[in-house]
Amino acid sequence: MNIIEVKNLNKRFTVKQKEKGIKGSIKSIIKPKYKKIRAVNNISFTVEKGEMLAFIGPNGAGESTTIKMLTGILYPTSGEIIVNGINPAKQRKKLAYKIGTVFGQKEQLWTHLTPYDNFKFFGAIYDIPNDEIEDRIEELSNTFELQEFINTPVRNLSLGQRIRCEMVAALIHKPEILFLDEPTIGLDPVVKKNIRKLIKKMNKELGTTIFLTSHDVGDIEKLCKRVIIINKGKIIMDDTMQNLKSNKPLEDIITEIYQEATI
Repeated sequence: MNIIEVKNLNKRFTVKQKEKGIKGSIKSIIKPKYKKIRAVNNISFTVEKGEMLAFIGPNGAGESTTIKMLTGILYPTSGEIIVNGINPAKQRKKLAYKIGTVFGQKEQLWTHLTPYDNFKFFGAIYDIPNDEIEDRIEELSNTFELQEFINTPVRNLSLGQRIRCEMVAALIHKPEILFLDEPTIGLDPVVKKNIRKLIKKMNKELGTTIFLTSHDVGDIEKLCKRVIIINKGKIIMDDTMQNLKSNKPLEDIITEIYQEATI
């Protein structure tokens, strides 16, 4: 069963052209010129329920734009997107109850509050009854081992502890899909290993579909069974991890593909 379906998806942006030199700069201010950039170029793919997928590419490849369209932050120029039976562009609020997001470089927690207070706040946002949210906090706190610092202000937590709390906040409403953007960025090897272990546990025990973007080969290799590589807005590879790793290390394969794509 497919939980994400993308068909002939396109996204174009209109941006102001930069002209060199002082005269060019003055001219661009008086009479600016614009050009169209195709960030996503007619891509199609599906994701099965419960799958752990890596959706990756070099910087500026179009993966972040794609995720923003999947989550309803951006509207597509053309094409079709269905996420858990919902069109993100038309029903973003409804979709928010079905998905969770964790961005390694962007906090969603209130840093002056404790994790517990943050979880209560998110529970209220998602209209979860008080007795149910207490049970949910206890369940996730045990899963992610938050007991020692659940009542400590977020600003006083280590990066690894904060990421664990970010994941709990994203899971508080029992989303069926979790979008992870660089979830282990800036973490030391031991903490990375623990975060990956928790993601795998979450996928296995809760059946959560994982849609991962990362430049960390370890994240991709340890977590995902399938990899989609995108560059210049186009999908250039969609294969299983087993097939990709059959001949050489994954890091070498990805490096070669990125180098070929930039030529």
